[in-house]
Amino acid sequence: MRNFSIFERFSKAFQDHPSLTRILVVSTISGGGLIAYSEANTSYGANGAAVVETGTRKKKVVLLGTGWAGTSFLKNLNNSQYEVQIISPRNYFAFTPLLPSVTCGTVEARSVVEPIRNIGRKNVDTSYLEAECFKIDPASKKVYCRSKQGLSSNGKKEFSVDYDYLVIATGAQSNTFNIPGVEENCHFLKEVEDAQRIRKTVIDSFEKASLPELSDEERKRILHFVVVGGGPTGVEFAAELHDFVTEDLVSLYPRAKGSVRITLLEAADHILTMFDKRITEFAEEKFSRDGIDVKLGSMVTKVNEKDISAKTKGGEVSSIPYGMIVWSTGIGTRPVIKDFMKQIGQGNRRALATDEWLRVEGTDNIYALGDCATINQRKVMEDVSAIFSKADKDKSGTLTLKEFQEAMDDICVRYPQVELYLKSKRMRGIADLLKEAETDDVSKKNIELKIEEFKSALSQVDSQVKFLPATAQVAAQQGAYLAKCFDRMEDCEKNPEGPIRMRGEGRHRFRPFRYRHLGQFAPLGGEQTAAQLPGDWVSIGQSSQWLWYSVYASKQVSWRTRVLVVSDWMRRFIFGRDSSSI
Repeated sequence: MRNFSIFERFSKAFQDHPSLTRILVVSTISGGGLIAYSEANTSYGANGAAVVETGTRKKKVVLLGTGWAGTSFLKNLNNSQYEVQIISPRNYFAFTPLLPSVTCGTVEARSVVEPIRNIGRKNVDTSYLEAECFKIDPASKKVYCRSKQGLSSNGKKEFSVDYDYLVIATGAQSNTFNIPGVEENCHFLKEVEDAQRIRKTVIDSFEKASLPELSDEERKRILHFVVVGGGPTGVEFAAELHDFVTEDLVSLYPRAKGSVRITLLEAADHILTMFDKRITEFAEEKFSRDGIDVKLGSMVTKVNEKDISAKTKGGEVSSIPYGMIVWSTGIGTRPVIKDFMKQIGQGNRRALATDEWLRVEGTDNIYALGDCATINQRKVMEDVSAIFSKADKDKSGTLTLKEFQEAMDDICVRYPQVELYLKSKRMRGIADLLKEAETDDVSKKNIELKIEEFKSALSQVDSQVKFLPATAQVAAQQGAYLAKCFDRMEDCEKNPEGPIRMRGEGRHRFRPFRYRHLGQFAPLGGEQTAAQLPGDWVSIGQSSQWLWYSVYASKQVSWRTRVLVVSDWMRRFIFGRDSSSI
């Protein structure tokens, strides 16, 4: 009776004061035990967003995509004031640089993927929906999605999700350039499923070529593997396939020996054009020694079921029989992004245009990063009059050397092409910049520049405006940058840390995104890799291959995948690659 009366008193107290946390204490004399029950006073906003204890509603961030950019954003976001809703047809992150290794069994598919629900900070509320976004409505702050499983939780295949902030990281799709037959007859290498299909097709080709009563001509056609595109992905796949054939398959399929051919078609004059010339020349020479037929200046015009048509720069068209084609010629815009670009007046662009803070131009609360977007770097000459006016603090109509120097610090942050221009011309500072513009009396401290002289000094800096490459490295850095901006959003509203606004008052909230290139690799097969690192450092050979192993192992998204990838490499060294068709 005593315990029951205590419970009644607690119940009455909580009825009178509902804001109190409910606690139920039950004691037992015989066991001397104590059981405590607590129910947090959590409530939800009108749109289902959680409300924190302070009474403020959490901002809802909808993240579209689980690729490099989206996963990097998710991993680095560390502010409990946000509720993150992830929407993607793929419920995992894939380490795409190792997809060529997956195609040949050097690394297993499950070793390079990590479930998206395992990624992210514990103090940030995250949830995942396996669906594909097919429409973005910026006016109503909604995204419309289609369930991959066919039905949503309320029995509907299509549904909408509200957002406060939208982060678009959907990536891109393979670009077919509208060439007939590419979509129907070629393999692509963008997803894990693509790599698995390629692997099965390679093994099936060898099995088919081993059947009796097959003509030599047909056997050679079946075992002719064509790679279209001489970029890093196409070159690495061709190298991986060559190693797979020579080290593992030829000994298992004796009838195939002498019939296997690998051809690489590239429309440009060289492969790996984004690398140093020394790497390009070495790669072409090595492929020639390995028997990989590199056809430069060959543009594909049509792909049929059993042959591919290519035209040389001289206009000569040839028909090449093939057994399998892998298409790796660049990226194109996804349909949902094309539709969104038309809504915001960017319909004539190839990718979403963002400002230097990764915010989509023409919007306030939508950000885009990774392969689906490109930064539209503002040019100095577009703002040169405003810059001059802002730097001219005494409003004298001229700039002193001191005023110019003070302005340059903000100019270099706001317009990164200025610093790139100074480095490219080996200039140490303003004095060299003014000499380049042939300004008189540069050595004098009391020099005063008129606006025309100021324009002349900065007239060439916009030549260094460059578009960032569509690589995993760029996407990962953008995701980490945007997450840090979200973490400091409230603090930077009160205390902006960015450069001075050249048009307007005050400062920008954040410093603009600045890409830092950390180098790039090109595995060329035979345990040889070409590495190009910052500072014009180029290395080719087995030492670079071990550097490639260590970097790619360290860049894995979790310890689980790190251990799996390293164990796959060790297994391949000891037992060779698996040739089963599963």
